[in-house]
Amino acid sequence: MKNETQRPRTLVLPPAPYAAAMVGGWWLDRHQAPLPLDWGVLARPLGWLLVAAGVLLFAWALLTLYRHHTTVNPYKGAHALCTDGPFHYSRNPIYLGDWLILAGVSALLHTWWPMLFAPLIWLLLRYGVIRHEEAHLESRFGDAYRHYKRRVRRWL
Repeated sequence: MKNETQRPRTLVLPPAPYAAAMVGGWWLDRHQAPLPLDWGVLARPLGWLLVAAGVLLFAWALLTLYRHHTTVNPYKGAHALCTDGPFHYSRNPIYLGDWLILAGVSALLHTWWPMLFAPLIWLLLRYGVIRHEEAHLESRFGDAYRHYKRRVRRWL
């Protein structure tokens, strides 16, 4: 348990599964098995809206972490427990922003492939990242983190 106090034992670099889903989805759609997502004229504006929302949520979370003088690096220990900003609504706003970007990119690429990787991404994040981050935060901040977990949902 001592190690969890120092830093999380993160197994997966969090952006990697999203990036792999986007690149792999694009490749599969263009070269192997097209799986069209046809939203007509809505695909482009909706795609950009989702990407923009994801980027804004990500930036808001980064600014909140910066304001609290703690790290966004999943391989380093947290110095502060952030419970305001986007963390007031979600314990994982950065990963939520990543999901919005993934959905937006799927719409912009006009393919379902990136979204079909969503269950695998969820598993990798839940068990390779979030489980370790939560153990670290609970070991580091104790009752304050347990209270925060009861008050704020993991995603929305």
